[in-house]
Amino acid sequence: MPKVKVYDMSGNVVEEIELDSNIFGVEINEPAMHMSVKSYLANQRQGTHATKDRSEVNGGGRKPYRQKGTGRARHGSIRSPLWVGGGVVFGPSPRDYSIKLPKKLKRLALKSSLSTKAQNDDIIVIDKLELEEIKTKRMVQLLKDLDVDETALIVLNGKDENNDKVVLSSRNIEGVSTAYVNTINVYDILRHSKFIITKDALSKVSEVYA
Repeated sequence: MPKVKVYDMSGNVVEEIELDSNIFGVEINEPAMHMSVKSYLANQRQGTHATKDRSEVNGGGRKPYRQKGTGRARHGSIRSPLWVGGGVVFGPSPRDYSIKLPKKLKRLALKSSLSTKAQNDDIIVIDKLELEEIKTKRMVQLLKDLDVDETALIVLNGKDENNDKVVLSSRNIEGVSTAYVNTINVYDILRHSKFIITKDALSKVSEVYA
């Protein structure tokens, strides 16, 4: 089973624990992670972009001028795509970009991403993360004590008063994001260099995703 050190808020090692091999020690499946990231990004698209074709543009009910004798090209409507202000040919229209994945594939992708972090020693476990007040400076110091100078995802057990302070204290730090156990996803895990998680959140991960 993969092992990881547990740190306190001062960056000191307090113990060493074993990670759940069913989550952090699975065989890495890159295609599953690729599909999960692709699905996540596609699901962020609103798909509300739209243009009007010639049937939707106002005006153009009558022929702009007679067919012959003017010396000009023949036209039947000022809303033709050839005219300024006319309709758009093959323009975008509202659509649903979402990609649905099977539950087993999503779970496999999540376990693969967590196992990737474990194999690369990019998981940092904190025994507890408690702040007396909302203070960005305190979070910056915490990351410095943990020797984290890269992008990091901080995972918390769940929404409560203390964790709200952590979230608000972290949101202005460049490259640092926060998430709860039930909101983590493959995209966020992979795009951050370090995966920082509290000890109680780690236990909940084993319960939820085992």
